[in-house]
Amino acid sequence: MRSLITVFLLVSAWVSTARAADPPLAERDWKVDGVDRQALVYIPAAAEKAQTPVVFAFHGHGGTMAHAARTFAYHQHWPKAIVVYMQGLNTPGRLTDPEGKKSGWQPSLGEQQDRDLKFFDVVLASLKSDYKVDAQRVYATGHSNGGGFTYLLWANRGDVFAAVAPSGAIPGRGSKELRPMPVLHVAGEQDALVKFAWQKRAVDLLKQSNGCDAEGAPWAKAGTLTGTQYPSKKGTPLVSVTYPGGHKFPDEAPELITKFFQEHAKK
Repeated sequence: MRSLITVFLLVSAWVSTARAADPPLAERDWKVDGVDRQALVYIPAAAEKAQTPVVFAFHGHGGTMAHAARTFAYHQHWPKAIVVYMQGLNTPGRLTDPEGKKSGWQPSLGEQQDRDLKFFDVVLASLKSDYKVDAQRVYATGHSNGGGFTYLLWANRGDVFAAVAPSGAIPGRGSKELRPMPVLHVAGEQDALVKFAWQKRAVDLLKQSNGCDAEGAPWAKAGTLTGTQYPSKKGTPLVSVTYPGGHKFPDEAPELITKFFQEHAKK
């Protein structure tokens, strides 16, 4: 019995030490056009010496960077990557909150003085200055309004990214000319806010612009989620992840999104 207790204590001590050694999420602040902006940032220990990928993650309308960190948890799925959970500002919503009492992201180019595109630029430049950012492995993902902003980044900062993964969203105005890029799209078949039919139409158009095959094949599974991949002769495949749910971001999605990002780097 004493031996078992000793082993348990040793294992517990090892787990506690390992957890203590994990780099914590830290809140960082930037000044963008005179406005204070924040993000929760995870920095791997090796980021100052080794080429390190970066994942930018964007919460939905009314969300927070803290909730995004808990829900997406990309820093846990990919601990060797820098992960940035950015905080939006109060923004009028297209589908909800027309008075703009909740946090969000600019829906299209030229709105809100492009404050969020500028925020992204400042944060990326800051990371490149402080760490060894692998410029071939920068990624963006977000849900709902954050997914829409991911599409906006693709349209207007497309040369930065190796791949993107929007969820529960469609491209907004000014996002028609999307350069071919590996993309994973997550959609709920019962989504009552961003209609599934809208998202399916967007995915079909992306297949065309990415030069994807008409027929897809099973790509990967995570829990109840299955990704279908549509290969592309351009090297810009599309993975479609659909689930029999509504607008809520599925718990298993980060695992698939992380796998997708790890498979793609800029050429």
